[in-house]
Amino acid sequence: MEIRVLRYFLAVVREQNISRAAEALHLTQPTLSRQLAELEAEIGRPLFERGRRLALTEAGVMLRRRAEEAVALVDKIEAEFQQSEDVGGTLTIGSGVYAAGNEVIRALEDFSLRYPKVSYEIYTNTADTLRDRLDAGLLDFAILQEPINVAHYDYFRLPTKEVWGVFTRADSELAKKKKIRRKDLAGRRLVSAGRLSVRKEVEHWLGDMTDLQLFAHHNLVDNSLPLVADGFAEAITIEGAVRNYDPARFAFRPFDPPLTSTVVLAWKRFQPAFGAAGRFLEFLREK
Repeated sequence: MEIRVLRYFLAVVREQNISRAAEALHLTQPTLSRQLAELEAEIGRPLFERGRRLALTEAGVMLRRRAEEAVALVDKIEAEFQQSEDVGGTLTIGSGVYAAGNEVIRALEDFSLRYPKVSYEIYTNTADTLRDRLDAGLLDFAILQEPINVAHYDYFRLPTKEVWGVFTRADSELAKKKKIRRKDLAGRRLVSAGRLSVRKEVEHWLGDMTDLQLFAHHNLVDNSLPLVADGFAEAITIEGAVRNYDPARFAFRPFDPPLTSTVVLAWKRFQPAFGAAGRFLEFLREK
């Protein structure tokens, strides 16, 4: 399966029309149709449902996702090897919403002054998704909250610790407290962290949960925002994930006794320090 043909396939997906895709690709329509037919034969399944507009089959949807990843990776490799001493290209960083992660992102300010030809992609998602993209070579670095298995990565821990607590409405009873003790949560609806390893840390702090109403789990605290805004539930989360919300509407109160997490900056093990990613790693180590 050639990258060139995957690019043709993605062009047809974008245009939803073979004629328009052929024009954009500077190909004849019969040539493009033949390439698509050969790709479907190689896959062993139809990729499009033919009609007035081309719609993807289930196999087509799957191939589109993989093709986008493959093309992005090839583009990244080509860009890295085209770089000269005058470093350029794109630096890709994945992160959840962490206070510790802000230190890395702020470092881009000074780094961009040193290497003005470098551009940046900052991708936000859950730790599991970031790890998958790091493994696939789609990210140069990932900022990951521990506990997480970092056996396959090189990494260093960031100095700022993430503080756990409760995210609630600014006019709630919990917001009147400076810190939240375990007994304050009895009988309240709670939305807690979804990642299993993190969930266990939180549940260890909570202890016996028979008097708690654990209503749901979130993979990103943003997903629980409507429940908190309506006063229906409180969210258990880290302070760094909610510090940008309007303090007139929402409040964060830390746990007592405190519960904290560490965050690492990770990259693929044995990956050579090369191009913009290598220079950025050197830059961070200087700091």
